Amino acid sequence: MKNQPSLFTQLDVSPNSQPAPVVPVSASSQETNQLLRQMLAGQDRQNELLEEMTSQIQASQRQRAGELGQWKQANPHLAKRCRYAAETLSKVQTAFLENLTDEIQDNADGMMDGEFVLNEFVDRFGPRMAHLNGVLQLLTQLSSTPEKSDAS
Repeated sequence: MKNQPSLFTQLDVSPNSQPAPVVPVSASSQETNQLLRQMLAGQDRQNELLEEMTSQIQASQRQRAGELGQWKQANPHLAKRCRYAAETLSKVQTAFLENLTDEIQDNADGMMDGEFVLNEFVDRFGPRMAHLNGVLQLLTQLSSTPEKSDAS
């Protein structure tokens, strides 16, 4: 039979074993430790600033939501009309997007080849789309939430 290595090794855990020698810390490792501490302090400061920013943003969003809720309570009829207008304008936006995508499909080569066709497209559709999105967003924010009786 061949001499196979043992699966187990011996470990000396007796109190007579010598402690590991203390390695003196060099100047470069002290400098590294100092840089790491500075980096950690910087990250801690960034975290504090992010927490402050988050709390300020949340406070302004809560205030805005409260003001919007008060407006809706003060103007329930107008809020319902905004809801209807937003739904109607959403349908208009869908039709507008269909026209826009048809225009892109019809003029894809011209848009890729030259700036003139692309600039004409942007001039024709860009401002209208931006304004339509802005109005739709405003109406949606001002609209009342649908009640259960309205949904049926």
